[in-house]
Amino acid sequence: MSNPKHFDISHLPSIKAGMTAEEENTHRRKTCRFIEEAGRILKLPNLANATAMVFFHQFYAKYSFMEHDRFEVAVACVLLAAKIEESPKKLMEIITRCLELKRGAGKERGEVVSVDPKSSEFVKLKESVLLLERVVLHTIGFELSVDHPYKFLPDIIQKLTTQYDPSKRKTMFEELMGYSMTFVKDSIHTTLCLQFPPQLIATACVYMAGHFAKVQPKKSWLDALGMHDNEVDALSSICGQIMDLIVDRRGTDVEAFKGIRANLEQLKGTAASAGSASPARSPASPRPPPPPPSGAKHRAPSEDSSASSKRRRTT
Repeated sequence: MSNPKHFDISHLPSIKAGMTAEEENTHRRKTCRFIEEAGRILKLPNLANATAMVFFHQFYAKYSFMEHDRFEVAVACVLLAAKIEESPKKLMEIITRCLELKRGAGKERGEVVSVDPKSSEFVKLKESVLLLERVVLHTIGFELSVDHPYKFLPDIIQKLTTQYDPSKRKTMFEELMGYSMTFVKDSIHTTLCLQFPPQLIATACVYMAGHFAKVQPKKSWLDALGMHDNEVDALSSICGQIMDLIVDRRGTDVEAFKGIRANLEQLKGTAASAGSASPARSPASPRPPPPPPSGAKHRAPSEDSSASSKRRRTT
């Protein structure tokens, strides 16, 4: 499994510009909720919504929230993601629906808010979105292919359920998939996509799903998920950030969260004990060549001498 990406929240442009970490986090979460709701209204697939949020996170990893209006950037990300995920929508429709959403349209049954395409607000937003779409493309380095954690869920869950009775696997698979997809959906509202590879996020979501589904692996959780001791901290960080996001949500299983946190502490203790008992050794450095004879001039080894040296080491 891939190693976590190096991520330091203090290096984010908005933090450097004076915004607190809490404010920066709130801006991201609120805008992700807006993107998600806009995608629902526009009837975009989940992948398009997820891609739009990833683009949004990547954009504000290089720009400050003070530099660009987050609403306009969000609309540009929705426009671009819809094209990439083969669910294109007309620019006029996207701007109209997003403006309605921004104004609070649809929150109350029967409420209708008209948007005038000829208004200065509409025209200005259209121009800004078209410009920002190009800025977003340059910001992400034209890397349009996004691997989401969703992609890895089936294989991870399949591996986890193979240790159980075949008659229970289908039901268990479906239950784990349901919980896992919900946690992945929540994870995209955070900066986890900037911190960890999608496969590791997917694994953490399946781990959390297992606790919610009350799955008891016959092996340790790390073995059941194909993880290593040195990945426990990453697992803990991912789970912690997702739980922090949804802990206050109505209907959340607080007891399951307690169980997850307790198990993570146990895994950390086990990993620490294993590390101290048998510390990982770094690969041995190649043996240095013998010093040149006294008085001889130093020469870089030729290809022939290098090859013969390799033969000597292998024999």
